[in-house]
Amino acid sequence: MGSPQFGGVSASLPDFPWDQLTAYAERARTHADGIVDLSIGTPVDPTPQVAVDALVAAAQWPGYPTTIGLPETRQAIIDWFDRVHGVAGLGLDHVLPVIGTKELIAQLALHLGVGPGDLIGLPAVAYPTYEVGAALVGAESLATDSLTAFGPETPKILWLNSPSNPTGRVLPPEHLKKVIEWCRERGVLLVSDECYLDCVWEGDAVSVLHPSISGGSADGILVVHSLSKRSNLAGYRAGFVAGDAGVVKELLAVRKNLGLIVPGPVQQVMTAVYSDDAHAAEQHALYAARRTRLKAALESAGFTVDHSEAALYLWSRRHAETGGEDCWKTVADLADLGILVAPGDFYGLAGKQHVRVAITATDDRIDAAIARLTS
Repeated sequence: MGSPQFGGVSASLPDFPWDQLTAYAERARTHADGIVDLSIGTPVDPTPQVAVDALVAAAQWPGYPTTIGLPETRQAIIDWFDRVHGVAGLGLDHVLPVIGTKELIAQLALHLGVGPGDLIGLPAVAYPTYEVGAALVGAESLATDSLTAFGPETPKILWLNSPSNPTGRVLPPEHLKKVIEWCRERGVLLVSDECYLDCVWEGDAVSVLHPSISGGSADGILVVHSLSKRSNLAGYRAGFVAGDAGVVKELLAVRKNLGLIVPGPVQQVMTAVYSDDAHAAEQHALYAARRTRLKAALESAGFTVDHSEAALYLWSRRHAETGGEDCWKTVADLADLGILVAPGDFYGLAGKQHVRVAITATDDRIDAAIARLTS
């Protein structure tokens, strides 16, 4: 008897892009001073002490936590959103902790009953998981930055990402308000990925739930936030979704049945770090200094850095005067210098002349990259 055959789901999904970088990573590792990995953007600095202390204090947790999350965790999120980003008026029923944000993004359409015959909109240059979420349920996706590109079609979900991964672009308030108006007129759920809202280097960024943007109502809007970037907690898998109370209620009902629960000790950590702004300010200063130095080195090496006013990346291209060279040529040449970066076409065809250069390496590795770029 043969083994059961599976694979239909994985076959429907895009190829996992990072597998394509393996050979270039091996090439970069042959450098005499080792690899400088600026491809993924994973945090490398220590976990904040406020998080460590909270985790130790919460270590005794023999029972099951709840999917809805601790009231004190949700209240800490609400207070942080108001204190730091001016988003007022949220109640406990507007907020749901999630196991990091990638799983929420990938499964959102599934949990909301979106499927074949439905359309999901996503940015022209975008985090690949938005497309994965559409493919997982058999929905169509349209990658565009223009609302008129939808024509007579009405998407079920429209994804925004400001500040953007990978470009670091921040959408202006006027544009955000226009998108909200468009979505509300058509009954489209607007989901704004705001995981980099605390990583702004030039100008300002604003949440779509800010009353000046949303009109003081969360109707038809969800936002997604993560502690991976703000607080170096990528390994803790800690984030939240907030917004329209009715949609949050539906997500909760589905996620309870699936057992998608943030571990209790992690919820206590979330409570502590969302109540503390000092560690986030210190981390912001570290990243700002690394960004300034690495950006100058890239520009001195002939790169043009586009957008990148926020997030943890420098959206870069060579030969900008002719539109930019193929991203894989740039990846290969940098790998020869022992520097690994992400090709822009991981994020859509519109990114094929760019590479994404993360600023999340240690100071030592950033210095190594600068020396190689400027030698």
